[in-house]
Amino acid sequence: MREHILITGGAGFIGSNFIEYFLEKYKNYHLINLDLLTYAGDLGNLNGILDNKRHKFIKGDICNRELVEFIFKEYNIMGVIHFAAQTHVDNSIKSPNIFIKTNINGTQNLLECAKNHWLKSPFYTKEKYKNARFHHISTDEVYGSLGKKGSFSETSPYKPNSPYSASKAGSDMLVRAYNKTFGLNTIITNCSNNYGPKQHDEKLIPTIIKNAINKQPIPIYGDGKNVRDWLYVKDHCKGIDLAYHNGKIGQTYNIGGECEKRNIDIAKMICKMLDRLLPKSDKSSYINQIKFVQDRYGHDKRYAIDSTKIASEMGFRINGNLKENLHTTINYFLNKYMGGGSSKNRIPTFRFALFALFKPFVAFLSSFATFTQDSNRLDSKNPLLLFIDYFPFLNLRLIGGGK
Repeated sequence: MREHILITGGAGFIGSNFIEYFLEKYKNYHLINLDLLTYAGDLGNLNGILDNKRHKFIKGDICNRELVEFIFKEYNIMGVIHFAAQTHVDNSIKSPNIFIKTNINGTQNLLECAKNHWLKSPFYTKEKYKNARFHHISTDEVYGSLGKKGSFSETSPYKPNSPYSASKAGSDMLVRAYNKTFGLNTIITNCSNNYGPKQHDEKLIPTIIKNAINKQPIPIYGDGKNVRDWLYVKDHCKGIDLAYHNGKIGQTYNIGGECEKRNIDIAKMICKMLDRLLPKSDKSSYINQIKFVQDRYGHDKRYAIDSTKIASEMGFRINGNLKENLHTTINYFLNKYMGGGSSKNRIPTFRFALFALFKPFVAFLSSFATFTQDSNRLDSKNPLLLFIDYFPFLNLRLIGGGK
């Protein structure tokens, strides 16, 4: 019998990478992917996954109590891995309310549904849910800013400096409270800055690549000397996997990339790689497009994470290195933005546009053919869920799942 796990935010950057990784590694899990498809969620991130019989996509809001309760009951959810969140710091400064709603209220809604489904009473778990776990994915930004030395550990005090990091700190505290107050099996992982394929265009590395190839200024906040610990998303997925399966109940684990770099150095590395992968006709460097812009309010100077705990308890290790992983990331975004990994194998713009135009139509025909031929599934007790299963790209909503 397959175990159903609820993945929230699975159409986003980290969530979609994790689903791909998890489905490949484990054959006994059936993943229910709940995502509202805000601007940061993209069904394109699930290409090659949507037709997997062990994955079901549902468009909906984690704040929708009726929907979340329905999912827990309908699929008998045995675990939650909670990625869904508003994450862009600049947006949190402009519109903090949505960050409070999604990151805090949404997390509390999920916790409450998990508690009601798994527990008979506080600290009394129903027998069949004795191994059910709620895994909350969080960030190192909850710890605030570091000086020139040292790194964040799991015992570092919370000192969030933006509405985003404050909302994530609040959600972390709620997860902790549900463990301490009700005995819910919870675990928290706090990660450093992720990068890799499928990351949203608004983030630093995709912005550098996109602006470089579009001959636009490459914006770098302040003097560019802000330091981040860079974690490749595939390594993060492995860390989440280890923590979900082997972490101790109620514990927090930091997952870092062991790769501290200044933002300006990351920008220059990418520009130099682009100089080789996609040289300009005038042979000038993309570095010349770098432009320093006014710094963000409350911009933390340095983040660094100590991953000793997860490494010593579970054997977590980083694979590859920054240069190799950046090369993979750059090629992914060149394919995304230009239709090819380099100028030699790029799909011509006109052909690429035609492909993008007709791809949804081809997907519809393929899904319709499968839908009509699969007579066994036509007896499903829930026709709406069946239809969503075969036509997920239509962005259907399930019983009022969000705005």
